[in-house]
Amino acid sequence: MDHLFIINLVFSILIIFFQRRDPTTVWAWLLLLYFLPGLGFILYLVLGQNFHKDRMFKMKEIEGEIKHAVRRQEESIYRRKLKLRDPELERFKSLILYNLNEGEAVLTDNNDIRVYTDGREKFDALLSEMDHARNYIHLQYYIIRNDELWQEIEEVLLRKARQGVEIRVLFDSMGCRGMKNSDWDRLEKAGIQVAEFFPAVLGKLQLRVNYRNHRKIAVIDGRIGFVGGFNIGREYLGKDEKFGYWRDTHICIEGAAVTSLAVRFALDWNYAARDNIFLEDHLFELPTYIRNGRDPVQIISSGPDSHSQEIRNNYLRLIHMARKNIFIQTPYFIPDDDIRDALIIAAKSGIDVRVMIPCKPDHPFVYWATYSYIGEMVEACVRCFTYDNGFLHSKCLCIDGLVTCMGTANMDIRSFALNFEVNAVIYSARTTKQLEDAFENDMTKSSLVTKKSYEQRTLLIRFKEQFCRLLSPVL
Repeated sequence: MDHLFIINLVFSILIIFFQRRDPTTVWAWLLLLYFLPGLGFILYLVLGQNFHKDRMFKMKEIEGEIKHAVRRQEESIYRRKLKLRDPELERFKSLILYNLNEGEAVLTDNNDIRVYTDGREKFDALLSEMDHARNYIHLQYYIIRNDELWQEIEEVLLRKARQGVEIRVLFDSMGCRGMKNSDWDRLEKAGIQVAEFFPAVLGKLQLRVNYRNHRKIAVIDGRIGFVGGFNIGREYLGKDEKFGYWRDTHICIEGAAVTSLAVRFALDWNYAARDNIFLEDHLFELPTYIRNGRDPVQIISSGPDSHSQEIRNNYLRLIHMARKNIFIQTPYFIPDDDIRDALIIAAKSGIDVRVMIPCKPDHPFVYWATYSYIGEMVEACVRCFTYDNGFLHSKCLCIDGLVTCMGTANMDIRSFALNFEVNAVIYSARTTKQLEDAFENDMTKSSLVTKKSYEQRTLLIRFKEQFCRLLSPVL
């Protein structure tokens, strides 16, 4: 016991004085170390590493070109030369400028976007676009399962590899822990390049449960890009009885924003594969064939190596900028204090704030923490819904029928700080209306959480909520 006390004391000093953490996370770790002295320090070794580094992902070969484009666009904003086709979007130039300054996210306005909310439709579109690939296919997914969906995709990849198409597959070690080495070997023997993000050690031992690459990106020939919530597995087609129908949101981009997705993939690939594909100019050619694209887009990303939580800050800024309505869909709703307060203030200011979460958990711990925050929203007159037609995995924020921020990041502090994520900020009434219409259609398949129904929770559920909420910053 004396040894455990000393170990806990050392870790406590380390957490309080030597690591940059927010107070909520500090208290969560201290409580774990105090109440679970044996398990607490083991969890800290696995989950508590502070991973902030000075930019893991480097892009030196094209950094000059990107910075030149950023500076040029900043100058256009400062001199009031940047014109958006929809005058109502002019008030969002401050957000465009923030993304330029903080994330070097260039605004591209010649894009067309297709929205997918059904897994079969999304993967049919992906398979079709891959089948038409002439030069390269880049796939990056958090989860890939070796089931019938992956077999469909693999069949196309093998065929295109035989045709001379350059193919790269990047996967997260934790999310793909069910795959076997032989599954990847089969691809490599066919000439397909494969890279693993934060590989396991000693076989399947995962020392980094946090800091996972949660991004889902597909880029084909630099002309087509996919980003959103769907991973690769049969459950995303609604074929898992546990979850039923899988409601998610994914977009297909055709236009100049695809180059931003290509750069994001390359940064992750170079780190995982110890490669440098920035030297291959053909992978980053700007598509010029869409002359009348309707959707201005910025691709933003964040992760534990970033200096700021850019996706979280976009969510917060958009909430503050809303004048009429805020629609949020997320499987995990664990906001930090600033976002929670912003939503409460918006609702109490007469803005129509709606939050939709699943009716069932895929991760019970996170679900109960989510439900505790829903209670606060309901008290503040936020309209909260539980999606009853299966499982809701969509990660989407729409405001005022004008701007959408969507992609891979959940509305929770783990996505904000601990995972590598990528989102698209879409400044388009056309696309935002599609997503808001989808939200309203989902409302017909959902239950409204009322003050009365929330107060009828059992004592056990209340305990689960508070316990999970307390430890949500670290688990």
